[in-house]
Amino acid sequence: MLGRSTLSRTASFRPENLGQNALAMIGNLCFTMFVLGVLIFTIIAATYEPEDPLFHPSAKITSFLTSQSNATFKSDDTVVKTGEDFMALNQTVVATFINATDVEYKEESVTETVPNCEGNVDSPIDCTDPEVFHLLMSKAIDHFKDIHFYRFGKAVRGDSDNACDMAWRFRPKEGKTAAFYKDYRRFTITRSANCTLSVVSIGNYHSGVNARKKRKRNQKPGFEKMPVKDNAGLLVVGEAVNDTLPVIESENSFSRGRYLIYMGGGDRCKSMNHFLWSFLCALGEAQYLNRTLVMDLTICLNSMYTSSNQDEEGKDFRFYFDFEHLKEAASVLDKEQFWSDWNKWQKKDGLNLYLVEDFRVTPMKLSEVKDSLIMRKFGSVEPDNYWYRVCEGETESVVQRPWHLLWKSRRLLDIVSAIASRLNWDYDAVHVERGEKARNKELWPNLDADTSPDALISTLADKIENGRNVYIATNEPDTSFFNPLKDKYSTHFLDEYKDLWDENSEWYSETMRLNKGAAVEFDGYMRASVDTEVFLRGKKQIETFNDLTNDCKDGINTCNAASS
Repeated sequence: MLGRSTLSRTASFRPENLGQNALAMIGNLCFTMFVLGVLIFTIIAATYEPEDPLFHPSAKITSFLTSQSNATFKSDDTVVKTGEDFMALNQTVVATFINATDVEYKEESVTETVPNCEGNVDSPIDCTDPEVFHLLMSKAIDHFKDIHFYRFGKAVRGDSDNACDMAWRFRPKEGKTAAFYKDYRRFTITRSANCTLSVVSIGNYHSGVNARKKRKRNQKPGFEKMPVKDNAGLLVVGEAVNDTLPVIESENSFSRGRYLIYMGGGDRCKSMNHFLWSFLCALGEAQYLNRTLVMDLTICLNSMYTSSNQDEEGKDFRFYFDFEHLKEAASVLDKEQFWSDWNKWQKKDGLNLYLVEDFRVTPMKLSEVKDSLIMRKFGSVEPDNYWYRVCEGETESVVQRPWHLLWKSRRLLDIVSAIASRLNWDYDAVHVERGEKARNKELWPNLDADTSPDALISTLADKIENGRNVYIATNEPDTSFFNPLKDKYSTHFLDEYKDLWDENSEWYSETMRLNKGAAVEFDGYMRASVDTEVFLRGKKQIETFNDLTNDCKDGINTCNAASS
């Protein structure tokens, strides 16, 4: 038996078996390395924390930005989505983003002992002292429990010897939109006889005005890159807005440029959704052709949004949308500025204009045009004179509307942030859309059964806890309609916050500056935008009370039998 065993072991090392043995050893080694690699990768993946909280947009975002439907315009003016909204579709990204922070905080008493005060309790507070900064930061984190702090700014002196102003960036802990907010508050501080400092009060939203970032003096407008974003590349609400008009400062730069302009057409004074559908078609074509879009910043506001019930010309694009983001992310010029430069240098530099009067001339056919300016001129026959017709047919799969470039006005979003802040970012929201016919009891006594107070109470009973702050976003002008809800909830409506846009507000002064010193009405479209955004920031969002007879306009909404 021993001899056979020895013979067997010896036989395994015979020359004809060496190749098989080598292959077996290599296979075992590779398998071992693979197992080790998987183990190392698993450990890294489990412990790795990315430097930036926001990753690249997912396929969901790409599909959201890419239209797969027929490009013919469809109207629905209840909610308008713009570029900042698309991030909410990627819930994984947003969930990661919400928890992002670079603030380290250990829970402790929010008082600090400052040495060397020499018993002088009335001496001015040194807001630049690191101990004071830590006190303010600790107090803010302890006081605002429903927001997630991202970064604190330096504390600066307030309006008195015992006041300090400090700014910070934050997100609501249960927020769903991918944006940071900025707040700056005024802290009142006292010093005891033993040199202990205590914060006795924190001012209202944006009360710490000395901590607000000031716009640089003598700043020239133009194509300078001055976006107000976090290092993750996201919008920051609450910063000073720089939406000055871009200019081209030299003849050489203007003459080397290539431009696209849309003229005329039937889009004027249509609904805001119609305007956006057409405007983004033009912007998409400009990007496809690698040209600067020459745009008209004056808007005709449709009568559905005005208190006069008449179409109103002369509204500024910047009242409604974030022009600072647009001019930083895309190449655009104001129409008046462009024509001024064109008249100065067109003949001198031999600049040519290429005229297109048929929307069926596709952008693909214009890609080889070398002329300085391509002008699309639209006639007077609707709907063939709508700008969005350019993006229909075969063009739809080639030219995409760049929705991600269009954000809502940061001035309006600042009002949204102020309202949410006054509710401590701890509220639930309900959207109630009521049509004109639903409000006419004599003609339609049973039409609004689903939006009656009793129906609302019944529906909300198992969704929202008693005693909660509830923000009601609604087009119902008579808020007394919702009085029965006050027995169970603390209800809030947009008009409670009129001071945010009245003549003493920051919004009022800034929009008046844009409007050449004339007062700006807080119109229906602004109200709808703010109402919608406050609703979207609620911890719970209940939207089940839309009757079917709101407008029945444009042949889009379907009216039920009760409205016929």
